[in-house]
Amino acid sequence: MQLPAETFEAIRQAAGGSTVCVTGGAGFIGGHVVNTLVAAGASVRVIDDLSNSSLDAIADDVELHADRVRFVYGSILDERAIDDAIAGADVVIHLAAMGSVPRSLEEPERAVAVNATGTMRVLEAARRHGARRVVFAGSSSAYGNPDRLPCEESFPVQPLSPYAASKLAAEEFCRAWSASFGLSTVCLRYFNVFGPRQRADSAYAAVVAAFAARLLAGKPPMIFGDGEQSRDFTYVANAVHATCLAAFSPAQLTGQPINIGAGASFTVNELAERMAARLAPDAPPAEHRDARTGDVRDSLASIERAASLLGYKPIFGLDEGLEQTCAWFTRSPTPAGEQRG
Repeated sequence: MQLPAETFEAIRQAAGGSTVCVTGGAGFIGGHVVNTLVAAGASVRVIDDLSNSSLDAIADDVELHADRVRFVYGSILDERAIDDAIAGADVVIHLAAMGSVPRSLEEPERAVAVNATGTMRVLEAARRHGARRVVFAGSSSAYGNPDRLPCEESFPVQPLSPYAASKLAAEEFCRAWSASFGLSTVCLRYFNVFGPRQRADSAYAAVVAAFAARLLAGKPPMIFGDGEQSRDFTYVANAVHATCLAAFSPAQLTGQPINIGAGASFTVNELAERMAARLAPDAPPAEHRDARTGDVRDSLASIERAASLLGYKPIFGLDEGLEQTCAWFTRSPTPAGEQRG
């Protein structure tokens, strides 16, 4: 992932010399956030239990910048581990989660424990150690199937899965810790983030990664439902940019939900066609299976609040993001998996 020079320079000026704890920092979004913060001159503490990730993404940062980067192996449910990681941090970027709708249907109690209780423990550790702000990774799943698009933060929430409900519970904890204890918090509702290094070897893989893996293996993309469901596909560089803006913004942030997306929607069928054109022009037509419980039909972010509060605007659109993502998967193919669509 490559940020534009102007965007990176703004992050360097804001983050340089700060100390940031990134929970889930070995994961997909987390790894890119850690890489960016380290390159910008920040000191970074990473906590991750590696249950859905590996150290590959941050290994160079840990080895080459041992004076500024420390890895804590542990769960956010372990108070001693989270204390160790957060102590001394100015900002906590909380990305650790059980991030799958299908898995939350299979393990609802686990989803609540990790996503809700785990967030509460992160907030408490941040409060105990005097952190200035907690940036929480929320989800567009909060909106369920809204009556109209784009989704605005003022819309009623309609969680359709234990995953969505657990993420919303975590948002409420953020607001409560701001109101009760004066801890600055902000809840970023990410919309369908994709990009290089996203896992495709899981039953819960995101749709872009799963499509890439199947196409590179000579298989057709697999789509759940008719494929006309639409998504605001958000390239990971946009999510990293927004996350860093939220971490260092001078705005008064007290748990507000803020949509982070590209502000444009495409159907899953359109995504499959664009990816096949890049990776396997002769691939057979996509295969369709029954739609899945808990999946929303359409999503599209209104990003006006992100612009007004954080100064955020997308720096990459879908096609630019797919170019970089498909190039990475071509160099580093991974086993095919099922997708979130």
